[in-house]
Amino acid sequence: MKFSKILLTALFSLFATMGMAQEGTTRTAWSAEVENLGEGYYNINVTAQVPEDLHIYALGELGGYNPTTITVESEKISLEGEVTASREPHTYYDDIFMIDMGDYSGEVTFTQKVAAHKKNAKVAITVEWQECTEGTCQMGEAELEVKLGKEVVVAPKEEAQVASAEAKSNGGNFWAMIIEAIIWGFAALLTPCVFPMVPMTVSFFMKGSENKAKAKFRAIMYGVFIVALYTLPIAALIIITRVVGGDAVTADIFNWLATHWLPNIVFFIVFMIFAASFFGAFEIVLPSKLVNKSDENVDKKKGLGGVFFLALTLVLVSFSCTGPIVGSVLIKATQGEVWTPIFAMMAFSLAFSIPFVLCALFPGLLNKMPKSGGWLNSVKVVLGFVEVALGLKFLSTADQVYHWGLLDREIYLAIWIVCFTLLGFYLLGKLKFKHDSEVKYISTFRLFAAIGVFAFVVYMIPGMWGAPLRGLSGYLPPMQSQEFVIGSGSHTTTTANNDSDITTVKYGDFLELPLGLDGFFDLEEAKAYAAKVGKPIFLDFTGHGCVNCREMESRVWSDPTVKAKLENDFVICALYVDDKTKLDESEWVTASNGKTLKTLGKINSAFALEKFGANAQPHYVILDAEGQQLGDARGYDLNVNAFVEWMNKGLELHK
Repeated sequence: MKFSKILLTALFSLFATMGMAQEGTTRTAWSAEVENLGEGYYNINVTAQVPEDLHIYALGELGGYNPTTITVESEKISLEGEVTASREPHTYYDDIFMIDMGDYSGEVTFTQKVAAHKKNAKVAITVEWQECTEGTCQMGEAELEVKLGKEVVVAPKEEAQVASAEAKSNGGNFWAMIIEAIIWGFAALLTPCVFPMVPMTVSFFMKGSENKAKAKFRAIMYGVFIVALYTLPIAALIIITRVVGGDAVTADIFNWLATHWLPNIVFFIVFMIFAASFFGAFEIVLPSKLVNKSDENVDKKKGLGGVFFLALTLVLVSFSCTGPIVGSVLIKATQGEVWTPIFAMMAFSLAFSIPFVLCALFPGLLNKMPKSGGWLNSVKVVLGFVEVALGLKFLSTADQVYHWGLLDREIYLAIWIVCFTLLGFYLLGKLKFKHDSEVKYISTFRLFAAIGVFAFVVYMIPGMWGAPLRGLSGYLPPMQSQEFVIGSGSHTTTTANNDSDITTVKYGDFLELPLGLDGFFDLEEAKAYAAKVGKPIFLDFTGHGCVNCREMESRVWSDPTVKAKLENDFVICALYVDDKTKLDESEWVTASNGKTLKTLGKINSAFALEKFGANAQPHYVILDAEGQQLGDARGYDLNVNAFVEWMNKGLELHK
């Protein structure tokens, strides 16, 4: 019976195609409108005006081979039920194909109920149909759009808790990045390149201080120009790439910047050069012609022109000290959403500009500020040690992504331990650099700073033998790169599960899961195994260079409850979005834009973006064995209890 139905459907397809008009336009007219049901729910009504001498086929099975289909899409809504028709179709038994058929003539309205999750949501509607007369059929397609109102649906309590956890996840990650950028912005003020600009700022704004209102306006615009000069270039890059190529291209650019070996090695070298400069080996300055030209315009231009060029001079002169700091902020920000670098740079520049705006508003503050001196060079040397430590992260990222094996966890830790030990001795006056002033005694501040540095060194030492060092988990190479851990042997992910008859895992020869967990690195393989054992899939979009991923694994996955659930209740599948391993040609994938994806990371990244709209890591999704998502996705959030609740919700939906 099934075979005969398939055969008849195929014949129907053949005859319909043979009888289909190849030219001309369809005559059925379509329109769409919105009906507000209240409390965030809407009906989207799509109406067809079918000429009486034509008919279009019904929805679903009654439509035969070419049923009418109506697709309603928007990221800001969820569908409530299926599309329904305003009246029953004209039904009949087709003697040729021996199946029940249904069609419509005249006016008919199709309705899709939706729940709006954001205000003023735009909804795209695609209609596909086949209209026929005696012996002739024509395929048609129409694209419509409607806009919903300002009402949004209030989720049930249980769903709202999950949504709240998701918002907290994304928000927590974002605000952590903003706070870090602000701290770096204030730290940049203490550098030798920036601090001397304070007297120049005060001198400039004292000239026009007679007119109070005008002076305040100029001071505020000074801060605005500083923020703009730091923020607008990165904003322009993001906006241009989005306009030209869309989200995928922008995400690809930042993914390349954060994970490709070339920018990471360049940044590593730049950080080492800046560190050498901070230690006194040489001075890094921008071309004097560029700086002098900007400085000349400060005096020549009147009004806001002079204020702008003063801000430009500050940015240029301070570049040799703020450059590596800005680079560090941007690289960290690229691991989030594509807009995060803009907000991170805005936060950095706001913190950086506030003291200069205050000096412009209140020139008398200069008398209360510390004077330049040897302490500025000490700050510069301390930043040099920090540059060495932070620069290693770029080399480590390239090492992990390309599997070079140059900078395993214990080697990385050994360098940090030596670096910060030397910093401690410097603070105690036991090391002296080229431009240092003589240290006749140790101030209380330097003593407490030295105590903090040596305490940090002592904290790191157990990590040489496998201590988790959770406070540094985001900056260190993953634990699985360490060759020796006290109390456990080396672990290699080659088995899917302890009770499995699968002995090898695809890509398991160069990829591993953290914490000794077993799992897969290919979704199709994971789905097959999940169907076999009857467990849901814990899908982890991760990256070798993802700081937040390492923090989640070290602080959340390592919790006994979470780890037990991962081991016993889920099939883990980790998809690395930044792995540069080139696959065999048989595994290459053609993306929606027609580009051929050849590396494992690009394939996984494109899949994450197209299937789940995810371009930030970590991104966790629970799936059933057929690949259908169970509940909401989850991102970076160190709340263990909320993570356990999210896992339990996925398990309940799976049951």
